Amino acid sequence: MRSPSFPGFPREGIQFFRGLARNNNRDWFQPRKPLFEEHVKQPMVDLVEALNAALVGYAPQYVTDPAKAIYRFYRDTRFSKDKSPYKQQIAASFPRHGLERHGGGGFYCAISHKEVAVGGGVYMPSPETLLAIRTHIAAHYSELRRLTPSRTVRNLFGELQGEQLTRVPKGFAADHPAEDLLRMKQFLLYIELPPDIVTTPKLFREIESRFRAMAPFLEFLNAPLAPARKKMNARELFG
Repeated sequence: MRSPSFPGFPREGIQFFRGLARNNNRDWFQPRKPLFEEHVKQPMVDLVEALNAALVGYAPQYVTDPAKAIYRFYRDTRFSKDKSPYKQQIAASFPRHGLERHGGGGFYCAISHKEVAVGGGVYMPSPETLLAIRTHIAAHYSELRRLTPSRTVRNLFGELQGEQLTRVPKGFAADHPAEDLLRMKQFLLYIELPPDIVTTPKLFREIESRFRAMAPFLEFLNAPLAPARKKMNARELFG
């Protein structure tokens, strides 16, 4: 089977983002919408499809239809002081099948003229989700400690990130050997890479290598949340 690949975004896409940073308004965007569709949105679809093809080999439960993976480019300004209508990046996430986009751990990447963001984990868990993950960590913390400090993960992401409580939450022993992990409210692996890779094949390789490295970490987080595994055929994976 031929390895998936992606040539990178066209330079016109990066130029679009630079222009948008200076002119984030409808009058500027509307005449350039065809440029956005051709040089930003369609390449992002192609990148998601290439990542999906790679995920089939080691994380098939995260393969996601590009139409669902890619975030809306239009900002929700209803409750924001910033009324600029468009996001200054294009991003996609790959949640685990059976879980909502923010209902568990998933992969994430975002492209702009400023950086390439790559990450994964649990960002905004509900109280029920967070309790389930903490309970799982309390019983299996040694496994998580083996996953996150591995040389590969450290080289590609650095340390495990996320907001923390100052004390161990109620229901868990204050002297639990995983008290540092139980205090966490988020569980994230995340890094920002330089933008010079956006227009090159290196973009796909840098994202995909990090997806591959974090896959066991995501499966650990999703273990108490995800439905039972089942073998999936191509139609189920790709719709």
